Amino acid sequence: MLREIDWVLDKLAWMRQQKIWPNGLRYLWTDAFGVVLLVSLYEELGRRRYLDEAEWVVAQVDRVLGRPRGLRIGEEPDRDGQYYHYLAMWMYALHELGRHKPEYQDQAIALVREVHEAFVRPDRGVVWKMKEDLSGRYPGYGYGALDAFHGYVVYRMLQESDAKAGCLDTEIADMRAIVERQYPHLDITQDLALGMMLWICHFYPDEPWARVQRERSLQTLDSMWIEPPGYFSRHPHMPHTKFRFTNYGVSVGLQAVDAPVDRVHKLNAYFDHFSSGDEYDTNAITHVMSCNSRFPGRLISRRAMPEQSTLERPQA
Repeated sequence: MLREIDWVLDKLAWMRQQKIWPNGLRYLWTDAFGVVLLVSLYEELGRRRYLDEAEWVVAQVDRVLGRPRGLRIGEEPDRDGQYYHYLAMWMYALHELGRHKPEYQDQAIALVREVHEAFVRPDRGVVWKMKEDLSGRYPGYGYGALDAFHGYVVYRMLQESDAKAGCLDTEIADMRAIVERQYPHLDITQDLALGMMLWICHFYPDEPWARVQRERSLQTLDSMWIEPPGYFSRHPHMPHTKFRFTNYGVSVGLQAVDAPVDRVHKLNAYFDHFSSGDEYDTNAITHVMSCNSRFPGRLISRRAMPEQSTLERPQA
């Protein structure tokens, strides 16, 4: 696992100075990855400021994106509705923060109970996008490919960390049934989805679905690697199409399953000097996930973290 801490700290300082993140517009996916990054820096460096900042981000997300049930996708006008996979990623972020502040673990479990029934059809799958009030499916959207897998592992981690045994038994059973039905035939061909599937697989790597999807994802990614210069294409049949933030998601997935990191180093180096000429050059999602690629930290949560520095110890 990469631990390029100085690079990450410099990037965070630049993002703050540019008001990109965490002091920019709220976007649930980016904020989830950012909260995990801050928790990881707290554990790595022992500096309380990072834990405090993670709590501040959670409070801002609740204030700006919070709805009576669930969380809006983002702050900007065109980011309405709710994505299940964003909610699941946010649950994971709350879970990681909750290892230090148990009230966030409770908040994650409460979020599961708010949104699960609206999104999940046990006999079909998990709806990808819902209306903002969760009253129905967002027009034009069907079922997500990875959503049940994502929810399944996050629900299990939440239950394993909670003192109330069996608190999510029903929800876990719903997701397990979908996973068991879908995994033998699921063939992912999009870069970020492949990276996320690898990340999802690493939590319970010995289960049949995880073994199958790990190997299938790695094989597909092999067909998408373009060298020179060194990046993963968007799709096996789109060799010239690439995005920075999706490559960073692949990087996290590769590191989670202990794949060789030579391609991780190469894609990081390539995208350090890449400009897409559009909004992704300045969007927070690009730069926060670049930090995750250089330092996955608690995204790889079942691997022991290094011992803390003696510069500053966590305060009570």
